[in-house]
Amino acid sequence: MHRIPTRHGADRSRAQHAAAPLLWLIQDRKSAAANEYDWQQLGQALNLGDPLADAVALWIQQQPSKTGWNTFEQGLTQGADAVAGIPALFAFFKHCETTPTWLDHSALKRASDVCARSGKTGMRVLRDFGLMAGYQASAINQTLVKTGALNKGAQRRVAETTQWWMSCIAPYGMAAQQPGYRTTLKVRVIHALVRNGLEQRPNWDAAYLGRPINQVDMQVTYLAFSVMFLLGQRLLGVPVSKQEGKDVMHLWRYIGWLMGVDERLLADSEQEGRIALYRNLLSQPMADDSSRQLAQALMNEPLQRHYPSAQWLRSHWDKYVHLSIIRFFIGRHGKRELGLPSHTLPWYPLLFTPCNYLAQSTIRCLPGGKKWLTKRGRHAQEGMLRILFGEQTPEIIEMKDC
Repeated sequence: MHRIPTRHGADRSRAQHAAAPLLWLIQDRKSAAANEYDWQQLGQALNLGDPLADAVALWIQQQPSKTGWNTFEQGLTQGADAVAGIPALFAFFKHCETTPTWLDHSALKRASDVCARSGKTGMRVLRDFGLMAGYQASAINQTLVKTGALNKGAQRRVAETTQWWMSCIAPYGMAAQQPGYRTTLKVRVIHALVRNGLEQRPNWDAAYLGRPINQVDMQVTYLAFSVMFLLGQRLLGVPVSKQEGKDVMHLWRYIGWLMGVDERLLADSEQEGRIALYRNLLSQPMADDSSRQLAQALMNEPLQRHYPSAQWLRSHWDKYVHLSIIRFFIGRHGKRELGLPSHTLPWYPLLFTPCNYLAQSTIRCLPGGKKWLTKRGRHAQEGMLRILFGEQTPEIIEMKDC
């Protein structure tokens, strides 16, 4: 058994302050505190990668030029049998094609509609709650620092992540060989390639950080797209029923499984997910200089968007809308931790949330109301994606990023 990396719980008092609001949402608060065994297991998970994807990454790196990656792409589009002669690829694709016994395909479809109904609000939650608040976990940022992603621009990262998310929540997007499924597996292997590359570098501090893109950091990312997404929706006035929340958790349990998150770290319900998120946050070191660099770049990301008209006005309006939402989610203290202007008030959520809740609740009660909200929300998300990418739609993942 490996020594637990020293980052585990190293900043617990600050982490407890950041995670404290979650306790109000956990029915049995005593269950939120991990016992000694569970705490040690979480620490050990910092040393764990993704064996199936790591084997694929190693094989790809042993092949000449782009031969390995092209063969992997063949497996993505044609399935495991197309790469049956290559043990690492065959094992990877065969595992992904053998769906878990708990998978409910009807829940995946319902969840895709729930995510679509969130419209632009859902995108704002993922950006301002999931991504921006997540920058406070400084150890996770080290992958971006070491790979030079700090210098590649927040706007591109937001656009590419949004494209992946929309592929995943498209109707039947997670069916085998569909865009969400293919992109998820591609991202998984890219993570393995990055993990392998960073571990070869002398400046990767494994004693402190554990493995790059380890199971703990993969878990908290998956929980941002599920638990934090659902919580943020409700806080911004989007009604989400208990069943709808369960369906979204199921969708992201499957996406997390496909992404290589250890099944023991996946949650079946929102309550399980909130407890897992609380424990994970206690493990994370809090904000440092890298957090502030990333936060500053994300704060100014709207200024690089591609609006079809009134570019200056709309970009600056969106910047201050996002700052207002961020203040609502993480408070003045959180904004100070990230080096963001702390004087910004949560004016937008306070004005928007009641109106949004009233409108959505009313329409949901009308015949065909949910269907209309789903269509309208998806249309708004597609429009936002065009603003993020502009006239060009680059590959979500480019091999040069490795």
